[in-house]
Amino acid sequence: MNRTPFILGFVLLIGLMVIRILDPYPVKAGRDFYFDSLQQIKPRAYQDVGVRIVDIDEASLRELGQWPWPRDMLADLVTQLQSYGAAVVVFDVLFVEKDRYSPSNLLERNTFSGLTLPDGARENLLQIDFDAVFAETFANIPVVLGTAQTPETGKPTETAVAEVIEFGDNLIDVLPQMGASTSIIPVLKNAAAGIGSVSVEGYGQTSVIRTVPLIWNGSQGPMPSLALEALRVALGETSYILWGTEGTLGSVSAVGVGEIDIPTLFDGQIWVKFRPYQPDLYVSAHQVLDETYDPALAEKLQNTIVFVGSSAAGLLDIRATALRQSVPGVSIHAQIVEQILLGTYLKRTDWIQGVEILTLILLGLIVLYRMTLSGPIWSFVTGFFSAFIVVIASWVAYATQGILFDATFPLVGGFLAFATVAGYQFVITDYDKRQIRLSFSKYVAPTVLEQIEKSRYQLELGGITKPVTVMFCDIRDFTTLSETVEASDLVALLNGLFDKLSFEILDQEGTIDKFIGDSVMAFWNAPIETPDHAARACRAAIQMRTANKDFNQSKPGSPIRIAIGNNSGNACVGNIGSRKRYDYSVIGDTVNVASRVETTCRHVGFDIVATARTVQMAPDIACLYSGIVDLKGKTDLTRIFIILRDSTFAQSDDFKKLKTDHDLLVKAISSGLDQATIADRLDICMSHARNAGVDLVEFYEKIPGRYDDFRAIEQVEPLQERA
Repeated sequence: MNRTPFILGFVLLIGLMVIRILDPYPVKAGRDFYFDSLQQIKPRAYQDVGVRIVDIDEASLRELGQWPWPRDMLADLVTQLQSYGAAVVVFDVLFVEKDRYSPSNLLERNTFSGLTLPDGARENLLQIDFDAVFAETFANIPVVLGTAQTPETGKPTETAVAEVIEFGDNLIDVLPQMGASTSIIPVLKNAAAGIGSVSVEGYGQTSVIRTVPLIWNGSQGPMPSLALEALRVALGETSYILWGTEGTLGSVSAVGVGEIDIPTLFDGQIWVKFRPYQPDLYVSAHQVLDETYDPALAEKLQNTIVFVGSSAAGLLDIRATALRQSVPGVSIHAQIVEQILLGTYLKRTDWIQGVEILTLILLGLIVLYRMTLSGPIWSFVTGFFSAFIVVIASWVAYATQGILFDATFPLVGGFLAFATVAGYQFVITDYDKRQIRLSFSKYVAPTVLEQIEKSRYQLELGGITKPVTVMFCDIRDFTTLSETVEASDLVALLNGLFDKLSFEILDQEGTIDKFIGDSVMAFWNAPIETPDHAARACRAAIQMRTANKDFNQSKPGSPIRIAIGNNSGNACVGNIGSRKRYDYSVIGDTVNVASRVETTCRHVGFDIVATARTVQMAPDIACLYSGIVDLKGKTDLTRIFIILRDSTFAQSDDFKKLKTDHDLLVKAISSGLDQATIADRLDICMSHARNAGVDLVEFYEKIPGRYDDFRAIEQVEPLQERA
């Protein structure tokens, strides 16, 4: 296979991954369009949860006059809503200035300053303040008022009624900024049960509404959204909770109000899951103000959260939603309260975005791989079905769990990868003659690969039986590790460690058979003859121990421990699989024993264990006899040794003293000497172990519980113990 097309496509994928991380506007626009399409196909179904909208609509303006209405009329509106049984009244209306219709304000104007009034009338009129009349109605029913972002500089934001409690670090700092806001006249502000922001986006933005901040970061402290404040007042709560994302600084995971936790984006915004227009939700304001009591209206408004807002086009509060519908802004606040009460949320977390990037790479690699092996037709078929699976998975995730998974960018990436390779192969005839390098470059050392190429090793199904040494290396306590590390971080951790360990295997001319989860399998003496294969496997294990130690020193957190098992014997080596797909591997009882030996590391209390067959073929390696164990699936018991260090240490006086006293300890145990004698010899070995250069403490601490391993003499495989 010619690698050039694959490399070109891979470089393109890396570039696309970088673009996705940078997330420029065209990428966002495509993603937003896709998410909008999901909502349009399956919007939120309407369910009555006790939220209503009193609409200052065109009909109300015709009946009652232009906006703004006198505040005494709004007082009548609140009183009527109270009489109809509303639980909370929420105004998506700003009260920045005093009521211009109040007699007290009218008489202060130049036009009316010279007006002749009966004695005492002027003083009486000056006492009539419609704002105060309006505020007095707040004592009878909880009323929430609104404030909005403003472009004015140097102006403080309003102060919220409720406090915000943080469970995390720097959470308020990441909330959307509200530089300045409109004020509320004091007489109304002091009487209101709650104050919230009517803004659903940053000042001056006119985009489609998809996400809305639940809490803003104002200059005078956090300011809840109008919807969230309405819910708080309705629930009778006095505060909010900002929940931080565990293990992440400055990231909000949820906003709590009462017993309700609302999942959010990292900055406290909520994805709005819209429903279609629901006319039954709306009540015209002039109907509420009608003095004639309407039982049907009472039934509709009883025990509800009532938002007061306007759908009149002239009042400029019309917004576009993800459903491509234009709705009054008050409807968005009402819909947010609805979805919170229903517990219906759209989810888009960092890990979802990480999966999107991995899907991009995976889909691109699938297309590239099939393209380079089978040409454009099969690549197109494979890519089409892969893309189909991605789209279906995205839809199912949205429809069942509310997960917003962007399928557009992975599909674009896969298509571009296909187009790149197809174009290259169309222009340049591909005469790839390096099938051997493709088959072996991933799992043999460069020197071994050169010998394979020189010997023109033939890739055919089948194999031969020959002596080999097989190694299994596994990460100890991997399950515990995987529970404490994020999936993406765990993949990076494994890749980094396997890179170090693989280098040591290849350095000793071993062949990496496969990576199995958190394990590595390798073997020696194939495909190229290596007479000292057992010694090389032992040296590789010793070097892997050092590499693992260096890796732990280079990363924070708890150290990773590995366990290695080596076994030597005859096995079948060759290409195993089908005629169209096969791997170069090794099978046989020797492989099974090596795998079982690796699992005895925990039982023995040491990181490198080898069978007697291996240590007999590696006489220069420093090792200690570790008893006879019963391996799962084996009829005969198996002699095992622990591998300490290389041949240099094997010739040292420290090792010779340690081995002599260790052999005396083993003899004392196997001969059944008294416990005191065994304990004395064990203490002597422990004192020597401090000079061994490896951790033998756990090994010797486990020996009192392993006496039977050193006394077993029946059913031992017919092989002499290494002297």
